[in-house]
Amino acid sequence: MEIDQSPLIERVLTAEEQRELTPDDVLRSLKEGNKRFANGSLTLRDHSKQIRDGINGQFPKAIILSCIDSRVPVEDVFDKGIGDLFVARVAGNVVNEDILGSMEFSCKLAGAKVVLVIGHEYCGAVKGAIDQVTLGNLTGLLKKITPAVEACQHYTGTKTSKDAEFVDLVIRENVKLAVGNIRRQSPILKEMEDAGKIKIIGAYYDMDNGEVNFFE
Repeated sequence: MEIDQSPLIERVLTAEEQRELTPDDVLRSLKEGNKRFANGSLTLRDHSKQIRDGINGQFPKAIILSCIDSRVPVEDVFDKGIGDLFVARVAGNVVNEDILGSMEFSCKLAGAKVVLVIGHEYCGAVKGAIDQVTLGNLTGLLKKITPAVEACQHYTGTKTSKDAEFVDLVIRENVKLAVGNIRRQSPILKEMEDAGKIKIIGAYYDMDNGEVNFFE
C-alpha cells in the first residue's frame, strides 16, 4: 500500500483561535508535539501555504527561550510550523533585558499563552561556565550561568565539565534559575501568570532520545 507523502494543508492560527486557548491547552500541544518528534512522526506541512497565510498577522501559542545549539531545532522538537511559536535563542538560554522585552511582547501584546525555558543535554555554554572560560563578550554571558554552578556546589563528585552528572545538574538548575529570573525581573509576566493568563515553565531536552522533560 502506498503512503501519501503530500504535505498537509494546515491553517495558520487565527486571533480568535489563539484567544480561546488556555495555557494548559498550549502546554498539552507542546507535549503531544514532542512525542511525535521523539517517535519520528513529524507532521508534514505545506510551508509555502503557511507563509502566505501568515502575511497579515501572527498569533503564536508560546514563546520558547532556547540555547543557540544547532542540535536543538525548536520548532521540530515540538512539531510546530510557521506561525506557531515565538523563539528566542541565546547561548545557555540565559535571561537578559532584551529577552524579557521579547517575552513581554509575545505574551502581553501578541497573545502567547506559555513562556518556556528549555535547556539541553551536553550544553557547551554550561560547560564553559563551569570551566570559567573567558573570551570577549562570551565572558559576560557565561557569568549569567555562574549562579547555577554555585547552586550545585553540594554535588559530591568532581564538579568539572568532564563530569557529565555535574554538568547535567547545572543545566537543570540554570533553567530553574532562568524561570525565577523571568518572574522577578518582569512584573508584566508575573502579573499575567498570577492571573492565570500565561504559564512560565522550564524544561530539559534529552539529546539521546529527543524527549523533553517539563519541570512542573
